[in-house]
Amino acid sequence: MKITFFGAKSYDRESFNRISGQYPQLEMEFREAELSPETAYYIENSEAVCAFVSADLGTKVINILHERGVKLILMRCAGYNNVDLDTASEFGIKVMRVPEYSPEAVAEHAMALALAVSRRLHKAYFKVKENNYSLNGLEGKNFYGKTAGIVGTGKIGAAMARICRGFGMKVIACDTYPRKDLDFIEYVELDELLATSNLISLHCPLTADTYHMIDIEAIKKMRNNVVLINTSRGGLIKTEDLIAGIREEKFFGVGLDVYEEETCNVFENHEDDIMMHSTTARLLSFPNVIITSHQAFFTEEALSAISETTLNNAMAYLKGENTDTELN
Repeated sequence: MKITFFGAKSYDRESFNRISGQYPQLEMEFREAELSPETAYYIENSEAVCAFVSADLGTKVINILHERGVKLILMRCAGYNNVDLDTASEFGIKVMRVPEYSPEAVAEHAMALALAVSRRLHKAYFKVKENNYSLNGLEGKNFYGKTAGIVGTGKIGAAMARICRGFGMKVIACDTYPRKDLDFIEYVELDELLATSNLISLHCPLTADTYHMIDIEAIKKMRNNVVLINTSRGGLIKTEDLIAGIREEKFFGVGLDVYEEETCNVFENHEDDIMMHSTTARLLSFPNVIITSHQAFFTEEALSAISETTLNNAMAYLKGENTDTELN
């Protein structure tokens, strides 16, 4: 079976080629262009396509994939809110994903962001590079003894909860399905979590119910000088309301690995471009905000897990086997 990879960067090619010899039944074609209504027409003689979280797999693209004879969509990520599953199912196109790939990688990045904004590491780094060793503007806050609020306690949220516990924090959480194995967590309603947490970290999927769950009303319920971290999905936070909250000095710090406007930015180099009317530029203008490039997953261990699970999914499809990675 031939698989056409879209949005394939050098590290993707290296990771998949490293284990390709273990899968002689699979032929891999890598394209750097992202999957879209325009690039979908590039597909020739491929029964499968492989895409990442930033790909366009809406109705129009699914129709084109069907026309090109594609029978399998391999998502090399956990998220799939960018996939029209109904149309894929209508055409008999199977969609499979990588449900998890080193949840600790994402959780560790979330804590890295939390520490960076709470200890002003981004400001300290540039001050020292300028030979400025003054401590003005660098006063931080301890996490020890404070309350961490984890929104969503799946594998990543659970890993973040354990990290926070290791820092000596009280851990509370909000989740539709509380976990009994995390006996150190106190489950509360979202409003209580917002009102009592010193650190809030988002680890829930993006659904109709969670879209813009952090809006101006939610922000008003938070305690002052809270640290807010999002390594899950940009749409969980209403950006305009976040900016309003930052301007009202509600937050001690904000760390974002994902944000609403990231689709055209993620994994691309725009250093020579001018950001016209960009909310990203507005966020970057605040001294207590750190934005990273959707890189929370990006570790050697996670890339290996993504490659192996993706190709195992392809093999399961070829063999007609059912797996827990199927979405439709």
